[in-house]
Amino acid sequence: MNKSVEWLRSFVPQPNTVPPTERLRAVAGALVGLLVTVILSGPLAAAGGTPVLVAPMGASAVLLFCVPASSLAQPWSVIGGNTISALVGITVAHAVHDPVLAAPLAGALAILVMFLLRCLHPPSGAVALTAVLGGPAVYAAGFHFAFLPVCLNSTLIVLAALVFNNLTGRRYPHPQGSNLKTSVHATRDPAPTARLGFTAEDLDAALAHYGQVLDISRDDLETILLETEQRAFGRRFGVIDCAAIMSKDAVTVTPDTPLHDAWRQLRGHRLDALPVLDALGRVAGVVSLGDFVQHAGLDAPTLGQRLRALLGHLLGTLPQRPGTVGQVMHARVTCVRADAPIADLVPLMSNRGLHHIPVVDADGRFVGVVGQSDLLGALFENSLHA
Repeated sequence: MNKSVEWLRSFVPQPNTVPPTERLRAVAGALVGLLVTVILSGPLAAAGGTPVLVAPMGASAVLLFCVPASSLAQPWSVIGGNTISALVGITVAHAVHDPVLAAPLAGALAILVMFLLRCLHPPSGAVALTAVLGGPAVYAAGFHFAFLPVCLNSTLIVLAALVFNNLTGRRYPHPQGSNLKTSVHATRDPAPTARLGFTAEDLDAALAHYGQVLDISRDDLETILLETEQRAFGRRFGVIDCAAIMSKDAVTVTPDTPLHDAWRQLRGHRLDALPVLDALGRVAGVVSLGDFVQHAGLDAPTLGQRLRALLGHLLGTLPQRPGTVGQVMHARVTCVRADAPIADLVPLMSNRGLHHIPVVDADGRFVGVVGQSDLLGALFENSLHA
């Protein structure tokens, strides 16, 4: 009885966890994508006597705008899958005149070819059936149907998805590689967090053992697994936030600070970098020892060039260089929230090689700095009481 109940429950859909804003974003994207496709396909399709829009584009829109990260929604999957399936369907329709046999044969062969060419796209199965069951106009168009309207529709809706998704904060095309980066030092060593955790090879083996098509990109799957590990790490060591371990009495400068003053602050406090704050107290950048070295020309590729730059500075023969922090600082800075768990710091410091990270409040104002020594001290102290 229990097994029967569980089997019946499997038909009930899972709760929808997609936030309302994301649902509206997907709906608006589908509307824009299909509208652009119809408008731009109209003149060419009308001239060729073929349909302006093929019905499977509606299914493609679901993937492109609802799940743009899916491997089934990437450009090659959409354009290649739809066009190739149309070609397969047309070939079968002209070779097998009985539609009862031709339709399932076209659908099955289209899936086979998409697997072989790595362009699996579910709506493409409907494209293959459309080529068989589309009626006299589609049959008469022959292989022309695969390119106009199918390939044209597919290309236009992909271009619309490319623009819309990126404008609304969704990466598209979505990277399908690995998040398990190599060492920040450009050696063959894996990233520190990958040395004891799962590796790319572990994930490959698990996916091969699973043996089914997943409607999720590889890098998104890795991201979910890595975040799961971070949450488990946080639960194990307790929820300690960055505010609890950061240095609050931090030395900072402004973009207008003269370089010689910033240098004295840097060396006087034995620091590697200084946060640069704007007039509102927000992080505008970071100036580091490397910035001073580069500014002085002491990072030249050869020893002779570095010596000439050093002598030029000592003798005063080099032209004057910019003299404020704002002219040499790095404006792109990774910050963390004060209420972020310290587990979030681990991949930033270990994999990306960040030594000091500015901490900001809910309004984005600077409140402190957390360094590698702060993190190590917190982990060591917490492990003693675990």
